[in-house]
This record gives sequence, structure tokens and C-alpha cells, in this order.
Amino acid sequence: MKITYTARKVNLRDNFKERAEKKLSKFEKIFSEDALVNVVVTLEKNRQTVEVTISDKGMVYRAEATEQEMNDALDRVVDILGRQIRKNKAKLSKKLRSTTFEEFMAENTAAPAETADEEEYTVVRKKMINVKPITVEEAILEMNMVNHSFFMFINAETNEPNVVYARDDGGYGLLQPNTES
Repeated sequence: MKITYTARKVNLRDNFKERAEKKLSKFEKIFSEDALVNVVVTLEKNRQTVEVTISDKGMVYRAEATEQEMNDALDRVVDILGRQIRKNKAKLSKKLRSTTFEEFMAENTAAPAETADEEEYTVVRKKMINVKPITVEEAILEMNMVNHSFFMFINAETNEPNVVYARDDGGYGLLQPNTES
């Protein structure tokens, strides 16, 4: 795994980078050597946010946590990533290194999931995303991995843009374009 660090309004010390590399090394068993890991640390009003994004084989895994101390936020982020992987272990074992996946699962125990929802009606950020043809099931898996409530993708069956979303009843929805008037 190749780790890059981004610091916003804070200076990262070498001991934090060493701690992050040690914590993230437990995921080396699962991801390929080409996996890209981006660690972003932001300081805002005496609160430190750590965001970790892992990109590997077209999949994106993301977690974010805010705490008083960046080391505490890092610990929480690693726990969240571990829970995401455990939650989707059956589906992920097909995409990830399946021989070491069971070892990872044996080493890590499950913890209750935490979610935070925020609603805003103004566009505060625009983001360009790479879309590729994938199945609906793969899109739901990727949506869960980045901990979002929706995910845009190109449907491999129809070759059209689609959106999957998490429903309040625990299920998933699929939005498809209707070309008929």
C-alpha cells in the first residue's frame, strides 16, 4: 500500500505518520501492493478530523472521524474501516485477496456501527467522479464502503447512468433514466 498524507491547518509529526502506517498495515493482508491510501488530517476549532480513503482494484473504501486528538480520530477511522470490511466480508472476499481475508476476519472482532446523517439544501461542494460499468450489486457494495447514502454508476447491463440509494426501511433503491415521455 502506498500512503500519502495531506495536512490542512495542522502540521503532521513523524510519530503520527508512523502510527498511521502501523494501524493501516493490518489492511495490507487484504489489499494489493498497488492500493493507494490517502490520509487527510484537518484541524478546525480544536477538533481534528482524520479521513482515510483506500483505493484498490476499482473499489473505494472511506472513513472519517473527528475527535479532540488526531490519534483518537485515527483509531476510530481504522475501526470504522474494519467494520465496513467485516460487514461486507462475503462480497468483498470475491474482490479482495481471498486467501488472507479469513485471517483478517479472525484477528478483528465486530463492533456496533455508527452513522451520522446531515441534510443540506445548498450545494457546498462539487465533485467529479470516475464512473465505470458495474453491476447493481457492486454499486451497492461500493456505496456502503464509502459510507454514503447513494452512489452513481454506469449500469453494466444497460450501459446507462444509474443511482443506487439506501432506503429508510433498510433496503436499497435503484434510479434508472426513463427515455419514454
